[in-house]
Amino acid sequence: MARILIVDDSLVSRTILRGILSKRSHEVVGEAEDGDDGLKKFLALRPDMVTMDITMPGTNGIVCLKAILARDPQAKVMIVSALDHEAEILEALQAGARHCVIKPFEPEQILKAVSEVMSE
Repeated sequence: MARILIVDDSLVSRTILRGILSKRSHEVVGEAEDGDDGLKKFLALRPDMVTMDITMPGTNGIVCLKAILARDPQAKVMIVSALDHEAEILEALQAGARHCVIKPFEPEQILKAVSEVMSE
């Protein structure tokens, strides 16, 4: 199973994602509330993949995604964001995000996306 870092400013979203992932034997190795902390934890923890929100205070998810990929072009980052951020989601996918799941989501959507990302 995958070692996953969750980057999202919402404690509720992080808690829900942790619960979904943990029930399927994925290991949540860390959580971050913004892009700056997300990059630091990515570099320190070297997870198998990252779930990334786009809209966060400070450094947003797109900037963090690009910073992660600049340091590790093989990094697997999946966007988990609200539908009203369509332009940003497209930008993230063009920048190298491997998948996108729209909030609100069902557990099966997250698990399927993680499986697809990890099988790439």
